[in-house]
Amino acid sequence: MARLPDTEGTGEIAERIRERRGGELRPLDRMLLHSPQLADGWNSLLGAIRGRIQLAPEIRELVILRIAVLNRAPYEWTAHESDARRAGLDEHVLDEVRREKPALDARQARVIAYTDAMTREIQVPDELFDALRVDFTDAELVELTATVAAYNMVSRFLVALDV
Repeated sequence: MARLPDTEGTGEIAERIRERRGGELRPLDRMLLHSPQLADGWNSLLGAIRGRIQLAPEIRELVILRIAVLNRAPYEWTAHESDARRAGLDEHVLDEVRREKPALDARQARVIAYTDAMTREIQVPDELFDALRVDFTDAELVELTATVAAYNMVSRFLVALDV
């Protein structure tokens, strides 16, 4: 049970969130709407990450699921598992993402290592960042970094408020 009650989600901001979500508010949204201005900014940022950047959906979902595991955020895993499957992540990848040292292809392994470094140590070793340059443009590196940062924010919000 969440630490705070849900909100009803009325008004222009709630409607914008519903529009992005396909008509429904999720428990995360109902919690955020205790502060409509915060919810509005959150919706804008996550809307960009979810639908307006170049980063491939399978990479985005790989990152999100890994963060769900690292930060012990089961709501996040449940909310994104079907998106990950639609993005092309198969059962093998989903199983491996849950492991301490996932056995994945080289590109996925570098993304997981980057996600782990940003989430656990905060500092990213130069050699790891440089290795990612093989796989991603500068814009995609910015988007990958923002995705890791944003979903750490999401998972920590969810866990702290027991959503």
